[in-house]
Amino acid sequence: MREFNYAPIKEKKWDFETISLLTAIHEAKGKQSLYLKSQPDSLEKLVEIAKIQSTESSNEIEGIRTTATRLKQLCNDKTTPKNRDEEEIAGYRDALNVIHENFEYIPITTNYILQLHKILYGHSGKSIGGKFKNVQNYIMVTENGRESILFTPLAPYETKEAVDKICEEYNIAVSTGNVDPLILIPIFIHDFLCIHPFSDGNGRMSRLLTALLLYKSGYTVGKYISLEQKIAKDKNAYYAALQKSQYGWEDGKEDVVPFIKYILGTVVSACRDFDDRMEIVSENAGALDTVRKAVFGIIGKFTKADVAKLCPSISNSSVESSVKKLAAEGVIEKKRRKPRDVLRKNRKSTEKSVLCFWN
Repeated sequence: MREFNYAPIKEKKWDFETISLLTAIHEAKGKQSLYLKSQPDSLEKLVEIAKIQSTESSNEIEGIRTTATRLKQLCNDKTTPKNRDEEEIAGYRDALNVIHENFEYIPITTNYILQLHKILYGHSGKSIGGKFKNVQNYIMVTENGRESILFTPLAPYETKEAVDKICEEYNIAVSTGNVDPLILIPIFIHDFLCIHPFSDGNGRMSRLLTALLLYKSGYTVGKYISLEQKIAKDKNAYYAALQKSQYGWEDGKEDVVPFIKYILGTVVSACRDFDDRMEIVSENAGALDTVRKAVFGIIGKFTKADVAKLCPSISNSSVESSVKKLAAEGVIEKKRRKPRDVLRKNRKSTEKSVLCFWN
């Protein structure tokens, strides 16, 4: 079995891009703490939005889907799963809620990872929840209609020892404080994915663990802006970074920097989105001016729901009323088109160009 030793990480020199990403996240963390104190109500609304987006996106990456209506009902615990996909969506919801509400009290150990996996499959008829794989698994790739093995994870008999070891190495490295947690977290997640300890659910578990590790280290932006949604929107880049970093992993000769940069870049993007949304709600402007600012910050098509997400301090009815007023002003123009109405900028208006769909 390959060895795991996180001690040498402290000696590694990082390039300018990596340092810039780390600096951006550290600076954003300071700003976010101020918003946490001054805008608690707005942030709570962002949390609920991000939970739904994270649950949807992390499952969608794995091809697990349901309708938007059913998704919202499941995330709000207003219904029960109807099929296998919905069972797994409900499981992710439960595991994410546990992390959101208890991250400070969840140690990074094998037993707790198994417990989270058990919760992930808590609504499933499968008997795999909370159990390591007992059959060799493979990372497959399909080219020209043919499947081939891209990467071979550790064997089942090596799995528990490997997970024990990465947990031990991570905890030691964090406790010494010699390495930035933002570097350690992607390394731990990369090792977890290469071990691929479960027969199913490894990708979703990796994203749950990413959230857990970030929150425990004080980086909670993922509670308010869905990291999973960002990964899902550009999953090709996610898989490309993972693949680049897997080469040589079996012998401990991998270059994990591409995956580190990908994870850090995703967090930076979430921090920027968070700042944009909080700037909109922190000016104490009226509903109309707040919605106007939000609308003018969007490029391309958007829905009323998108505007509501950007204005968490405003009720849905106020968002709808404000959009109607903007349409009456001639800033945006509502056009009927099945299955949804279209709002677009009135060409005679001197305001910034806007094109959106209306739900």
